[in-house]
Amino acid sequence: MQVPLYQAKAEFFRMLGHPVRIRVLELLQNGPVPVRDLLTAIEVEPSNLSQQLAVLRRAGIVVSIRDGSTVSYALAGGDVAELLRAARRILTELLVGQNELLEELRQADV
Repeated sequence: MQVPLYQAKAEFFRMLGHPVRIRVLELLQNGPVPVRDLLTAIEVEPSNLSQQLAVLRRAGIVVSIRDGSTVSYALAGGDVAELLRAARRILTELLVGQNELLEELRQADV
């Protein structure tokens, strides 16, 4: 039985719903990054990073690249980077709206 599209989308967003995974994707937007650099930038235990990378790999969002003893990761496609940019735009709009509401509330107190 085929999964409905809305359910597949929900599972996709659930898979993205971890701060370490989002940070990894942000770091990979400009090209492949060695695991050692990801560890330095994210400051998590190697086992935790490994688990999160495995989730992203299984989902087909990232790919691993081996060059000798160095393992790097890269986005599997540009659509994920576009999704992150869209999320940033949406969050910016939401925060602007909240700031406007906050200002209205402050003026109402006067």
